[in-house]
Amino acid sequence: MPPSMSDRAADIDGFLASAGWVGATRRPLAGDASFRRYDRVSRGGKVAVLMDAPPPKEDVRPFVAITRHLQTLGYSVPTVLAEDATLGLLLLEDLGDATYTKALASGTDEAALYTAAVDVIADLHAKPEAITIPTGLPEYDAVRLLTEAELLVDWYVPRRMGRPLDEASKGAFRDIWRALAPIMEGAGRALVLRDFHADNLIWLPERGRLRNCVLLDYQDAVAGSPAYDLMSLIEDARRDMADGLETQLLERYRAQRPGIDWPSFRAAYVTLAAQRHCKVIGIFTRLSVRDGKGHYLMHIPRCWRMLERACQDPLLAPLRDWLDTHIPAALRNTPLSELTG
Repeated sequence: MPPSMSDRAADIDGFLASAGWVGATRRPLAGDASFRRYDRVSRGGKVAVLMDAPPPKEDVRPFVAITRHLQTLGYSVPTVLAEDATLGLLLLEDLGDATYTKALASGTDEAALYTAAVDVIADLHAKPEAITIPTGLPEYDAVRLLTEAELLVDWYVPRRMGRPLDEASKGAFRDIWRALAPIMEGAGRALVLRDFHADNLIWLPERGRLRNCVLLDYQDAVAGSPAYDLMSLIEDARRDMADGLETQLLERYRAQRPGIDWPSFRAAYVTLAAQRHCKVIGIFTRLSVRDGKGHYLMHIPRCWRMLERACQDPLLAPLRDWLDTHIPAALRNTPLSELTG
């Protein structure tokens, strides 16, 4: 039987007391697309962030392991001040509220923010030791690629079209992704943070290059293509960037990795972009239908635009043809009312 809200509150109070924060006040800081929740805790002029990641739905151990690994590599991440993996509770260093999203809204130079983020990723990918974590990393393999892409057909298609897809059509979709999977292996392997985008980065310019971009939300990190995080940053499901900036950022990354096979990297980039957009469209639909988080639906039209753009690449012609057959263009600009309720 899952614990009650009062049991969870008691667990949190006990955890904070054991960490030296007895009597601390808490206020909600942020929710998440997962089951994690965050509070800012205050006591005696000190502040910290509480991560509430209730088991068995969440597991804080990967976050802790990757945090410490990234710290040894010299990057800015929140220090873990206290932990209880059994309860799924962490007390983290409070690094403020200046996420990239908020910094952009306040007028901070967009190119400066994204350039700093690209520099971090390029530096991370250039370190062979980055992919070696004592606890190990899951592989971003063909099975994971396919499973995530299928979220489009598992959630968006039945909700948008009013019926599930037939098995033959699902099989054709799977075959396309099985054929595409080897492309993502052509750019080598790297530590992939996976949710590397504006909402999960904090801007601290006073820290200087490579530390001015603070990393968050990397507990789902894997070993996979170095193209993934760069694509995730640039092709953000939640916001558009200025015209021309994408090309500048790709060239900046390329200049810092002179030994890379760029044609193979670009092929992996566009393939993973299409896969991620399929996945995110499915996830945002699921968040609305299953979890009552309808606000994510506003981003689906953007995801469709980016997916359609990716499918203009000849490599993805089979996927483009499948989408044109099974999800006509008229069903891609999703009215919110058709995916809610």
